[in-house]
Amino acid sequence: MSKVILGRKVAMTQIFDENVLIPITIVEAGPCVIVERKVKKKNGYNAIQLGFLEVKENRVNKPESGHFRKSEVRPQKYLREIRVKDIGNLKIRDEIRVDVFKQGDLVDVVGISKGKGFAGVVKRYGFKGGPASHGAGGWRRRPGSIGASADPSRVFKGKKMPGKMGAERKT
Repeated sequence: MSKVILGRKVAMTQIFDENVLIPITIVEAGPCVIVERKVKKKNGYNAIQLGFLEVKENRVNKPESGHFRKSEVRPQKYLREIRVKDIGNLKIRDEIRVDVFKQGDLVDVVGISKGKGFAGVVKRYGFKGGPASHGAGGWRRRPGSIGASADPSRVFKGKKMPGKMGAERKT
């Protein structure tokens, strides 16, 4: 079975290693509880549903509350389904703790980046922008030209333009 655990970012700090500053992210990882098992015979694929961070009963909606009651598990704030090749001897209500990992193990950390909302090209892509004075005529933070005129009569796909920034899945 693959080693999987849910966690959340708690804080950032830093350490010095041979006079080099290294930024460190502190993650609260586990314990996670198995809320549901999905097997190939019944569901068409193997997966486990993990719950992380216990919450009060009134913090989950009625369908989720019924789901947790059916599994006889206390309500969890985060609920994620992870596909696995082999479920092995994992059972509902089993706890997965951080000790499944050993020192030196390589891990893939996946999370959602901070949402920045609608951003212009200066913030989103680091464009320099135009001059602030000397008759610039008000294009200080604008992108400039976005393409030619009659030929090709369109803006090419992938052109860096203002838009929503952040809130993306990052590995």
